[in-house]
Amino acid sequence: MITFRSHRFEAIGTYWVIEAYEPVDDEAWADLLAAVAARIEAFDQAYSRFRPDSLVTTMAATAGTYQLPTDAAALFELYRELYEHTGGAMTPLIGGTLAAAGYDANYSLMPAAALLVPPAWDDVMAFAAPNQLTLHQPALLDVGAAGKGYLADLVGEVLEAAGLTSYCVDAGGDIRYRLGASEPAAAASEPAASAAEPLRVGLEHPADPTQVIGVAELSPGWSICGSAGNRRAWAGYHHIVDPRTLQSPRHLAAVWVTARTTLLADALTTALFFVAPDTLRRYYEFEFALVRADMALAASPGFSAAFFTADQS
Repeated sequence: MITFRSHRFEAIGTYWVIEAYEPVDDEAWADLLAAVAARIEAFDQAYSRFRPDSLVTTMAATAGTYQLPTDAAALFELYRELYEHTGGAMTPLIGGTLAAAGYDANYSLMPAAALLVPPAWDDVMAFAAPNQLTLHQPALLDVGAAGKGYLADLVGEVLEAAGLTSYCVDAGGDIRYRLGASEPAAAASEPAASAAEPLRVGLEHPADPTQVIGVAELSPGWSICGSAGNRRAWAGYHHIVDPRTLQSPRHLAAVWVTARTTLLADALTTALFFVAPDTLRRYYEFEFALVRADMALAASPGFSAAFFTADQS
């Protein structure tokens, strides 16, 4: 495919790439990038637990009822579903536990002597329309298990609102890929143009970030996200902590998920550290690949990828 525009930048602690696969003039592209930057800033100002002026930081200090941004419903409703499906393991109330483990606002990476067990959802908070969150006590929320993927979707919405239909948003490996509006095929033997060209995505080797373990083919209209314990690892922990054990899961080395939204793909890469794929496939449409700690590979039939070094099982 032809890349007409490409922009690389850093935001929310990761590297982003936005590519446009259709012509965009200079003025429109500049306006679009400004709108993207503003959208990212608004999301970060609401949900970051790493900045002192965020809404999440305010909620960590004071109980009460808060008006969340209009994008909150999809995020918190999915969190609530996955909280139930994982037996409480996937929870936005993990923020205090992560901070105590050393993944705090100062990135101290110095674990406390004892970690905090997250409280039960209904004991602490209630989410209700229109986008209101009531905290019965102060709580440090962390939406990192789904937030970056969701932000990739929201950035995609900014692009689409400006009329761009063929693009890729890559938010540190959380990728949303669109290739034109889907149109009915002219005949049964002619596929829709939007399904023509998959995006090839390298899958990072969980034991060596300078290598790839395989290459996935991402169809237009889908998103892909990955998670591995080799990133953001310190003192026996990584960025996922199981609230039931207060330990980071070690049975999986890496997880990748493809889904129709980057929000869902990102969220499920964390949920799969807690429950088996079949449990989640009862509720959601997605494909997956898991690399276990012994480097054995398990993948769903619809996960389109060629793997190089992991053993199939």
